[in-house]
Amino acid sequence: MKTFDEASALIASHVAPLEIETVPLNAGAGRVLAADIRAAIPSPRHSVSAMDGYAVRESDIAGGEPVQVAGEARPGAPFASVLPAGEAVRIFTGAPLPDGADCVIMQEYAQRDADTVRFAAGFGPAKHVRQRGSDFEEGAVLLRRGTRLDAKTLVAAAAADVAEITVHRQPAIAIIATGDELAEPGSAQLAPYAIPDTTSLAIASLAQDAGARVTSRCRAQDDLPALERQAGELLESADIVIVIGGASVGDRDFAKPMFAPHGLALVFDRLAIKPGKPVWLGRAGARLVLGLPGNPSSAMVTARLFLFPILERLQGGEGYHAWRDMPLATPLPATGNRETFARAHWGQAGLEVLGNQDSGVQGGLARADWLIRCLPGQDGLAAGNTVSALLF
Repeated sequence: MKTFDEASALIASHVAPLEIETVPLNAGAGRVLAADIRAAIPSPRHSVSAMDGYAVRESDIAGGEPVQVAGEARPGAPFASVLPAGEAVRIFTGAPLPDGADCVIMQEYAQRDADTVRFAAGFGPAKHVRQRGSDFEEGAVLLRRGTRLDAKTLVAAAAADVAEITVHRQPAIAIIATGDELAEPGSAQLAPYAIPDTTSLAIASLAQDAGARVTSRCRAQDDLPALERQAGELLESADIVIVIGGASVGDRDFAKPMFAPHGLALVFDRLAIKPGKPVWLGRAGARLVLGLPGNPSSAMVTARLFLFPILERLQGGEGYHAWRDMPLATPLPATGNRETFARAHWGQAGLEVLGNQDSGVQGGLARADWLIRCLPGQDGLAAGNTVSALLF
């Protein structure tokens, strides 16, 4: 069996980015840039006031003396001429600084009287001016290729004043959960041996969080001819088909056989990890097929470990995991001969290892927000030790 690192290396060598397309900026949330975004204009575009107050030429101002107010400047409506010597312009936050002004005196230091204003002593030394280009200049690279756009990066993209962005196409995902026992949640209670199909819903959500577009989510019974037909249909419309369950070696485990007529070639099959030993990855023509174990915790852990980097790479990202050194708040049991990914919850003192690590756990997944990487044969660790962990 291959190791986790070997499987990760195979993903890196077998998964290439999808083609590039141009989309409107307002459709960019969650997309991965295929080209740098450069600023079309500087920010600020002009030197602007950082406060409400009065724009002045500082050398003209003597504390306590009345100063003529020459006019007003608002954002988008600047003072139309050069600031007259010895005068002031009423200015609001974000308004362009009048030509000739070099300082904004906060209104807290100003006493207005009709068309004149007096300034109290102590208004300096801050000038309360945001200089043109002090954030970035025209032509500056604001976001690099490979960046996934989120709320914060969309601010920068919009500030660049671009209407469209170049991104990799979203991966189209088809999900099929296999098993005669599976039922739509809410209906399992109507049949004595049915169980709710929990995992396909979760995998769909996880794929969407990673930027994919779920085109199909379905269930299928353990009928090989029907599964073969369904596999062919899903491969026509998806970049990657995710099949849940049927990954073991039983007489009714058809996850791999259902793709055999479509030219399935395995990239890896069964790994020396826990949970998730049955996970596999293959290719059927130009399409990827990822087989996840049927047990919910096992399926979710392997999806985090393998589906995430696959989707990242399809969208032009590096697909590497961001492991972090984290403190243990509770003891971590010793591991056996397989690399283990223990589910844990972040508490006030650090990572709290969940008590039930069974691959079939469903309720406990709600508290699992970190995976702790435990090497094969690792001794038990006491609270206070540092471990390598991945956000789950």
